[in-house]
Amino acid sequence: MNFTKIFELSRHFKLIFIVIGAAIIIVSTLFTNKLAKSLALEEQKKIEIWAEATRQFILADENTNIDFILSIIEGNTTIPVMIVDENDLLLHSRNVVEPKKNKAEFYKSKIADLKEKREAIVVNLGDARQYIYYDDSLLLTQLYYFPYIQLGVIVIFLLISFFAFSSTKNAEQNRVWVGLSKETAHQLGTPISSLLAWVDLLKARYADDKLIPEMSKDVNRLRIIAERFSKIGSAPDLNLVSLNETLLNALQYMNNRSSQKVAIESHFSNEHPVFVMLNVPLFEWVIENLCKNAIDAMDGVGRIDLYISHKENDIVIDVQDTGKGIDRSKYKTVFSPGFTTKKRGWGLGLSLAKRIIESYHDGKIYVKQSEIGKGTTFRIELKVK
Repeated sequence: MNFTKIFELSRHFKLIFIVIGAAIIIVSTLFTNKLAKSLALEEQKKIEIWAEATRQFILADENTNIDFILSIIEGNTTIPVMIVDENDLLLHSRNVVEPKKNKAEFYKSKIADLKEKREAIVVNLGDARQYIYYDDSLLLTQLYYFPYIQLGVIVIFLLISFFAFSSTKNAEQNRVWVGLSKETAHQLGTPISSLLAWVDLLKARYADDKLIPEMSKDVNRLRIIAERFSKIGSAPDLNLVSLNETLLNALQYMNNRSSQKVAIESHFSNEHPVFVMLNVPLFEWVIENLCKNAIDAMDGVGRIDLYISHKENDIVIDVQDTGKGIDRSKYKTVFSPGFTTKKRGWGLGLSLAKRIIESYHDGKIYVKQSEIGKGTTFRIELKVK
């Protein structure tokens, strides 16, 4: 299984995890709402019985046994109720938390709210009528709000879990990258030293051979690559250098090693250099990665253009190609470790480029624009020190 399949599989697992979480929230919310409706119906029945008991208590005479009626009336210890006359004047209240001041205004406002919430229970006393308004009990109110509290807790838990998982995953990836890079640099060190010695020996014996200088350049290139790998994981030294010259050196290297069917052009001159803080070997690696990806996207036939411009206090480098383009939904995904559209490769090039630009140079790298079948523009932003 290659890195692309692993990357896609991890995305599917995340999607499944989100779907399961959403299903749990929906089922839990529906079940809680069902319980709340059932409890609200029970409270309505209790208040209707309470209202009838109140009516009988008011109409009771000296021959009526009111013990049972009083037990029903006093049995309501949770549901707030208010009895008013035909003019909405308060006659009696129960289980209502009253304010210490402005009680009349409080009850007037409370009765108006309850009249909008539900119809009153009418207590018919013959020649007069009283009206009972009731509110939800504290338990029912809590049950109504419980799904939202539960949703908030679950969302917070999911966010904490996601960030913790991402942080752990990123830390593990960083350790793997650093270990792999340093081990690669270490393993390359010995054969490169031997090759350098052999090249020096060949130069001494065959001073007029024109191929030996080219061999020397390639071996020196291997040395630079090993140096790049050795710098991953540790803070590199940044020096004030000419951005123009650095880009031109990287482009010259790519020009010498790419097909003549690929045109690589720079749209800036070296007459007015822009100086920025760079680690040249690592920054050249980024430009080379972008150019190599562009060449692959163009199937070895097309054009790559580099531009330098200013954006407020930043220096902007645009690398534009005429390749296959990138779908908008994958603008950020292309920088993820393991993502690649090629049959071979680990999909680490753009991920390392992002790390080099953002972590080591305090800059930004992103897909500025892309159109399927027409090409892509990658943008690098560097701060002017």
